[in-house]
Amino acid sequence: MVFKKKDKFGTLLISISENLKEAADYFADYKLNNVSDLKVFSEKMKDYEHKADSYVHEVILELNKAFITPIEREDILHLAMSMDDVLDGLEHCAALFEMYSIVNADEYMLKFVDAIRKSTYEIEKAVDLLSTKKLLDIRNHSIQIKDYESTCDGILRQSIKNLFAVEKDPIRIIQFKEIYENLEEIADSCQTVANTLETIIMKNA
Repeated sequence: MVFKKKDKFGTLLISISENLKEAADYFADYKLNNVSDLKVFSEKMKDYEHKADSYVHEVILELNKAFITPIEREDILHLAMSMDDVLDGLEHCAALFEMYSIVNADEYMLKFVDAIRKSTYEIEKAVDLLSTKKLLDIRNHSIQIKDYESTCDGILRQSIKNLFAVEKDPIRIIQFKEIYENLEEIADSCQTVANTLETIIMKNA
């Protein structure tokens, strides 16, 4: 038994994945020109994060009310919460940019963000397939997400190596290193979503 048409859990999970994709698009596309832009950027990401939290809360309420669920309760909850973790990471990263007054993302940050954005697209497609019971088709998206995470591992190594080679300001080193590591953790969170999807496939296909 997987999600029926217009199933409330399927609808909520799709809402979470669409909100995540929209937030990643905003994060990637927002142009930072000066320090005042950072506050707008950070607050908008917080709005996306609050929206995601409200969806997760709704999932929990529905799980508590439901007698039968289309897939195991813990899998629905874990999928919702793992997507929420990706958005929490993006919101935290936006807060770091504001806290450190960074308006110029370097090439490594842009590469991270590109891979994360692409991962959220794969997540949205996979969750949509879950709601239409096309479980085996999800695996391709899951593999793609893991490839992006592997790419981010490489970017992290390159970025930190370059940072210590060219940056002389120790405070800047601390700030940039924290942002690089935060972005890599977001990619890890995307991989956790992929792992959760694979668990669902394994149990229900």
